[in-house]
Amino acid sequence: MKVAVIGATGMVGEVMLQVLAERNFPITELIPVASEKSIGKEIDFKGKKYKVVSLETAISLRPAIALFSAGGETSLTWAPKFAEVGTTVIDNSSAWRMDSTKKLIVPEINATSLTKDDKIIANPNCSTIQMVMVLAPLHEKYKVKRVVVSTYQSITGTGLKAVRQLENEYQNKLGEMAYPYPIHRNAIPQCDVFEENGYTKEEMKLVRETQKILNDKSIAITATAIRIPVVGGHSESVNIAFESDFNVGEIRTLLHHTPGVTVQDNLETKTYPMPIYAQGKDAVFVGRIRRDESQPNSLNLWIVADNLRKGAATNTVQIAEYLVAHQLV
Repeated sequence: MKVAVIGATGMVGEVMLQVLAERNFPITELIPVASEKSIGKEIDFKGKKYKVVSLETAISLRPAIALFSAGGETSLTWAPKFAEVGTTVIDNSSAWRMDSTKKLIVPEINATSLTKDDKIIANPNCSTIQMVMVLAPLHEKYKVKRVVVSTYQSITGTGLKAVRQLENEYQNKLGEMAYPYPIHRNAIPQCDVFEENGYTKEEMKLVRETQKILNDKSIAITATAIRIPVVGGHSESVNIAFESDFNVGEIRTLLHHTPGVTVQDNLETKTYPMPIYAQGKDAVFVGRIRRDESQPNSLNLWIVADNLRKGAATNTVQIAEYLVAHQLV
């Protein structure tokens, strides 16, 4: 089982390697790939050294699986070239997510749709993954009509440059800026670039990707995405309107029994999800579950997850695990 990790030296790539090791993914040969400046650099994986190689070299080695986390342009150019030699690509960029010929997969929800013919598989946006993990079981039981979501997103979603910016600002040092404004002691109501409709790409990803994963374009979704000076993970305030009424206790029980979801919801002990506790964990945490008293059949809840793990690396590895377990590679 040859596995290539494209973008192995980036933030998500490094976490992918961690997750592959932690979960004992059955690798016989690791092929780390990074940009030209990193070629020849050694990385450590499970106590063994591997040299970073070029994309061309990786293709010539014909890996069974290639995990991509090197940006949309790289994925658009190179994923088809890997697919041509028989490699199954799992892509963590936005390049293929809304392509009607590609599947957008959260394993707990729709992995059963995968076949051997799926040579390029899209990994959803981090904010979308944690939201649909909670929405999917609720939609199945109560039918979601409308979702209003506000996200409070970790700087790690932007990358190393943003982490350095925050660290510099903590220390009152000048340095390269990932954002057009300071992020320390601030909240920036812009994640990604603006589209013509006034929403950012990040906000529209939440709309389009959720509808695709849940296979239901009738769900009305509106989003506001905000960047905050947090490292541990993304948080989301989500308001859901259902077709049918519900019992809040039943909602808690349903989510408690949902694989990959952890309910943290005890007002007496002030127990609720927070990014400081989600960091480094694979679960999607949900709490502050309460009825929206302003309108019928509506619910409010708070969702938190580590955007580098379940929001990116872990979900990607879980897709690979499914492919191996079901002999699809």
